[in-house]
Amino acid sequence: MNPAEEYILKQPEPYKSILLQLQVVFEHLFPEIELKYKYRIPFYYLKGKPFCYFNASHKKQFVDVGIVKGKQLQIHTEYLVTEKRKIMASLRYKTIEDIDNDILIEVLKEAASLY
Repeated sequence: MNPAEEYILKQPEPYKSILLQLQVVFEHLFPEIELKYKYRIPFYYLKGKPFCYFNASHKKQFVDVGIVKGKQLQIHTEYLVTEKRKIMASLRYKTIEDIDNDILIEVLKEAASLY
């Protein structure tokens, strides 16, 4: 098992369920995507370049899906958190029910189109 998968599986609930659901969506949507372990978190690479990361923030109680080129996105910007970031934006989930697959998939497809 690679360190990124280990990170996901070792998370307490609800983070673990959220991360597993996100992992299924990412890997189904982009079969060519590569999951690595960078900066001590799971980081997806698309076409050999950093694409998105998962970070379970226990202190703030959410899972952060950081999108590397997130500031360039034009759709669903009302759901994107930028917080003093110049390039990145993220989607945040506190529960598995918070995940709207339609929004997630549309955002990811637009982000992938930038590569």
